[in-house]
Amino acid sequence: MRRADAMRSPRAWRAGAAAVLASIALVAIAQEAPAPLPAAVRERVAERTARWAAMDAPARDAMRARAAAWDALPAAERGARREAYRAWQALSGPERAAVRAAAARLATLGPDEQAALRAQFDALDGAERRGWRLGPWLGVDYAALQPLLAQVPPHDHVRLLRALRAMSPAQRRQLAVLVQRTPPQDRDRLRRELASVSPIERDDWLQRRLAE
Repeated sequence: MRRADAMRSPRAWRAGAAAVLASIALVAIAQEAPAPLPAAVRERVAERTARWAAMDAPARDAMRARAAAWDALPAAERGARREAYRAWQALSGPERAAVRAAAARLATLGPDEQAALRAQFDALDGAERRGWRLGPWLGVDYAALQPLLAQVPPHDHVRLLRALRAMSPAQRRQLAVLVQRTPPQDRDRLRRELASVSPIERDDWLQRRLAE
């Protein structure tokens, strides 16, 4: 449950002052830039500027207070929250719904039960805690799949995660067995094959690789 609770922070951060104040900065850049901003950026600037203009004085003061609280956080904490935000953005709609449901269940527990679950989560290895940022589906399999996900270039990492999320739980369990059998020097080949095999052929590919 702590895992689900941890995943809610990106939503709070997203709703915070940083986005609005960053938009105000973008307005200033747009006014001074010799070349026009891309249309999508201009639309976001206009939307957020209009939102700011529509706020009354107390709402603006509250936004400034949240911005000041954000700036007062240690750099490591701000970085962790940004990372959590990016992880939240990468989740699918059903994954987000599962996280929200788990967070709602957590909120119904008593303080002692919540504290026990948070302590259990905090006692996990740091890599496993970060693995839960991949969401409830991949998080549960992360410890077994971690050797496949380690030291992967960003572009390949996105493709690999897309393939893993498209797999069924049973397929990910089979893949975990295959990962544990694969020597480190052969894992890059395994990643490439996994990312390139079509969903229709995935079961056959797993069975062939497991039979080798």
